[in-house]
Amino acid sequence: MNDQQLLRYSRHILLDELGIEGQERLLGAHALVIGAGGLGSPVALYLGSAGVGQITLVDHDQVDATNLQRQIAHTQARVGQDKAVSASQAIAAINPDLVIHTVVQRADAALLDRLVPGADVVIDCTDNFATRQAINRACVAHRKPLVSGAAIRMDGQLSVYDPRDPASPCYACVFPDDSAVEETRCATMGVFAPLVGIVGTMQAAEALKLLAGLGSRLTGRLLMIDARDMAFTQITLPRHAHCAVCAPSAQASA
Repeated sequence: MNDQQLLRYSRHILLDELGIEGQERLLGAHALVIGAGGLGSPVALYLGSAGVGQITLVDHDQVDATNLQRQIAHTQARVGQDKAVSASQAIAAINPDLVIHTVVQRADAALLDRLVPGADVVIDCTDNFATRQAINRACVAHRKPLVSGAAIRMDGQLSVYDPRDPASPCYACVFPDDSAVEETRCATMGVFAPLVGIVGTMQAAEALKLLAGLGSRLTGRLLMIDARDMAFTQITLPRHAHCAVCAPSAQASA
């Protein structure tokens, strides 16, 4: 690190758990953030401010006036702009020394198979079940840790799925692809503005811990947040022996 970086990241370097070595790991890391909306905004901003050297932002959508209630990476002046581009500008305004890649495209299986292998951590900030499953399959296939968050109305959840850990479940162990899931969207159900900030900030924290190799992560645990009462509930997530995605038989036939 140069003198400017030592100054910028000094409050990280002062942490015994992080220090210079941990900060250098962050500077050399590559994070893939899928979704640049309510969750993706705080994730992108905190990864950028913390000094993650490369960040790839994926989002096919454009900034809308209704997003501004909660998607803090975007501004009134950038309504109509691609969200990935808008979020990259927000990061650059805080930390111009990073390498930011923007992908204005829906995260389908082909795109994920191209992007996931080059990432050190994948952060799922999307809002639909099919994309979450596709991200999970790519992370399992390429053995990349996945930080998954969700928020709707006044309820949020967060977990880490790490295929490098033989005891860790994958997303499909907890939410099977063939299960009947009712899609709920912010456009129809609403979402409490600070909730996406809470969940997204915690996703950023888990991603930074994975990249820097510090602390214990939420691997194998699901954290549920009730913003009405600011109540946090945690449950243990076992790995499903017959999971259609991460079981040895499923991976052998993939």
